[in-house]
Amino acid sequence: MPLITVAYTSSRQSPSLKADIASAVSDLTAKILHKDPKVTAIIVKSVDANDWFAGGKSLAEQKLASYWIDIHVSEGTNTKDEKAAYLAAMFKRMAEILGPLHPETYLHVDEVKGDAYGFGGLTQERRYIAGKLEVALQAA
Repeated sequence: MPLITVAYTSSRQSPSLKADIASAVSDLTAKILHKDPKVTAIIVKSVDANDWFAGGKSLAEQKLASYWIDIHVSEGTNTKDEKAAYLAAMFKRMAEILGPLHPETYLHVDEVKGDAYGFGGLTQERRYIAGKLEVALQAA
């Protein structure tokens, strides 16, 4: 159920690069954070390396890649250890896909309250309660 946005820059180009990124992000999100890939949405955006600056220089100048991953999950559904493992595994996997990464490469796990987050017109809290009560889901 997470919504994940990936912005990246890399000198590597291939017709499947965005799909490769989306696949890696989906796989690690399922494996480490236990999120169902069937309800995971991923937006992948390329940023020109001349437009991405870290340490006062463009990544084009530094000949390094980078990414910003922002993932929204329901609050309390993952442990600190899971989030740390996710961050480390993602850094390793994205370096394999994008090439050498600048140390200022980021992943942000946004933990959103269940009553303020959802999909398909239903909050995560409503889905949780319906599941506990074993009743059919209905939009508010």
